[in-house]
Amino acid sequence: MGWLWAIIVGFVLGLIAKAILPGKQHMPLWLTTILGIGGAALGNWIAMGLGIAETSGIDWGRHLLQIAAAVVLVFLGEMAYNAGRGSRQRA
Repeated sequence: MGWLWAIIVGFVLGLIAKAILPGKQHMPLWLTTILGIGGAALGNWIAMGLGIAETSGIDWGRHLLQIAAAVVLVFLGEMAYNAGRGSRQRA
């Protein structure tokens, strides 16, 4: 069941990150989901390092770090995807 939640959370975080980023992203949905999962994991790791991963109530700090990490990963993923797609179109 943990993998299912990771996919659902990654999907939602990826979509939130795409909504935050300006302009249109051309990355496929499966890649957005994978980068969202990575953002969730990276945000959790940073939150553990800061000591805010487990708090009483809603973990707002951890969730904000997950969203921020997902935005960065989706931005970098979009740049890499466009660079790879551009080089394939020129060939």
